Amino acid sequence: MAELGLNEHHQNEVINYMRFARSKRGLRLKTVDSCFQDLKESRLVEETFTADEVSEVLRGLQALVHSEVESELINTAHTNVLLLRQLFSQAEKWYLKLQTDISELENRELLEQVAEFEKAEFTSSNKKPSMDLKPKLAPLNEGGTAELLNKEILRLQEENEKLKSRLKTIEIQATNVLDEKSKLERALQDLQLDQENQKDLLIKAKVLRDLENTIAILKSELQKTLNDKTENQKSLEESLATAKHDLLRVQEQLSMAEKELEKKFQQTAAYRNMKEILTKKNDQIKDLRKRLAKYEPED
Repeated sequence: MAELGLNEHHQNEVINYMRFARSKRGLRLKTVDSCFQDLKESRLVEETFTADEVSEVLRGLQALVHSEVESELINTAHTNVLLLRQLFSQAEKWYLKLQTDISELENRELLEQVAEFEKAEFTSSNKKPSMDLKPKLAPLNEGGTAELLNKEILRLQEENEKLKSRLKTIEIQATNVLDEKSKLERALQDLQLDQENQKDLLIKAKVLRDLENTIAILKSELQKTLNDKTENQKSLEESLATAKHDLLRVQEQLSMAEKELEKKFQQTAAYRNMKEILTKKNDQIKDLRKRLAKYEPED
């Protein structure tokens, strides 16, 4: 075998390491797939989502996948360090000093050669390791590849449980935040509605004050011209009638406003004052009618 430029024994050791790395890679990919599956089962239960909800889901998924990939990269680096440690420990027993060329790790040609070697070894024929291979050396201070794989599986299972627990916690927190947001939005809408109602009431009160001023002016003019000719009296009566119609229309509008806001304002001072003002104005109109009746010519 000359694919990697190593003797048979060393090439078999490389194959064993590739088999171990492929197993770890497959487990980590399954873990990443489970992140997407768990998200699909736990969060994607509704037919429609808002842009903010989609962004939140993607951020959570990004954090999980980022954690998994980062953990795998760190673990791969540490695994390579342990492998170098084994080689250096064996070399030191024979008083040898090994050297490495870090720049060769990024040699594209050599990397492609290793990729072709892996493909030929594991995917072309799916062949099993030959039974007549020389016994492999067990890693120093380790229980062999099977033990390492079992430990890695247990570690991955523990990490998966932690991630599931963390995802549930994040989902609960997100649900609470959405509930608080909905409550705040409803409170804001109620506040805006109250402000609009109060503004409408102030506008109608201003209209009423303007009409009161108009009636007062007309009343003053009427008092001055009671002794004038019938034409002036008729003109004043028409103006007064117009003012009374306007007052009645405003009173009708205020009555409708009072019905709409009766639940909120029936106990307030503004409501009582408004009612007293209307009562006084009605009394004033009745008084004006009585006075006018005195000056009307008898049939």
